[in-house]
Amino acid sequence: MKDVLVIGSTVADVVIHIEELPQESQAVHISSQTIQLGGCAYNVSAALARAGVPYTLCSPVGTGIYGDFVRKSLKEKNIPIFADIKDFDNGCCYCLIDKTGERTFMSRHGAEYVFYSERMNDVDLARADSVYVCGLEIEEPSGEDLVRWLENTFEPGSVGRHAVKKRLYFAPSPRICRIPLERMERVFALNPILHLNKEEALSFTGEADAELAAKSLFNATKNAVVITLGKDGALCRESEDLCYTVPVPLLQTRSENTNGAGDAHMGALIAAIKKGKPLNEAVKDANEAACALVCAN
Repeated sequence: MKDVLVIGSTVADVVIHIEELPQESQAVHISSQTIQLGGCAYNVSAALARAGVPYTLCSPVGTGIYGDFVRKSLKEKNIPIFADIKDFDNGCCYCLIDKTGERTFMSRHGAEYVFYSERMNDVDLARADSVYVCGLEIEEPSGEDLVRWLENTFEPGSVGRHAVKKRLYFAPSPRICRIPLERMERVFALNPILHLNKEEALSFTGEADAELAAKSLFNATKNAVVITLGKDGALCRESEDLCYTVPVPLLQTRSENTNGAGDAHMGALIAAIKKGKPLNEAVKDANEAACALVCAN
């Protein structure tokens, strides 16, 4: 089985548990605080690893205390460092988890979000048949380089040295509406399998419900669209005429901490498709993986 190329960030997640988000000028006590390895790309790669699917993690690592933490943690897990950046601090993500299990993120982006073309040209695409990319990286100033690299890799009829038959997965992220529209349209033109949550889908399309949003997104990408619906499962637009919802397991709907659930869903979805499962079964596996992570959290 060939690798999944996982492009995106690996960061230090500072996870802070609180009763509820504080109001302006309010002082609150937190319940607990931990620091752990996170970031969309790392979380997706971890889900692939749990499913036994090989991957290559393309995630730059910078300097500073957070860079040192990420570098040490990756080495402990025997995960190769994609690019060791010597003159740029790694960022971090503060993950606020309230009593309902819902999460709010405050991020400081650093070297882990920088993907200039010279860095991507060293990627060994011969080992991979699938590529995952997150919208957070597309939004960054170097996102233009990353989009050009994707076009060189996926665009039909491309004569670029990387132009081969591969499957692209794109997760736009909660900042979907802040990604330059021109870049979004160029990624959509590469026919990615699109993965996002309901709030992201509605805010980007301006539609009133998830089914209409999925139809709009399918028309833009001409490929499958998966919209996660939290405890209600996931909605799948597989073609112009086929749209359905896959429910979550009935016994696993308790929400303690949803941090990383979307990434776990994405990784499990890719893994199931890599193993030859049809989309409806792949989404069922992804729902189960996300529920398991939430309950484990």
